Amino acid sequence: MQIVMFLVPVMLILVALGIVLFSWAVKNGQYDDLEGPAHRILYDDDKDMIPDDARTDKPAAEEQPPEQVPEVSKAANPDEDNSQKG
Repeated sequence: MQIVMFLVPVMLILVALGIVLFSWAVKNGQYDDLEGPAHRILYDDDKDMIPDDARTDKPAAEEQPPEQVPEVSKAANPDEDNSQKG
């Protein structure tokens, strides 16, 4: 019975401490953005690990100069006469 007299006040102090901490967190905006972390996990943060030739999101500054761009194949030009086609 003596342990109950000790544990009841300790429990009340812990509950009061939990309520104070929860109210502090709510006042400081800890629960304002509930969906942000769930969406943030989907963002790709390993762009530096993707090889340069496999990247599809190259900015304009990183594009190759015009003299290094591969030529378009002749079959892709519809205006040219392709005598090899049957």
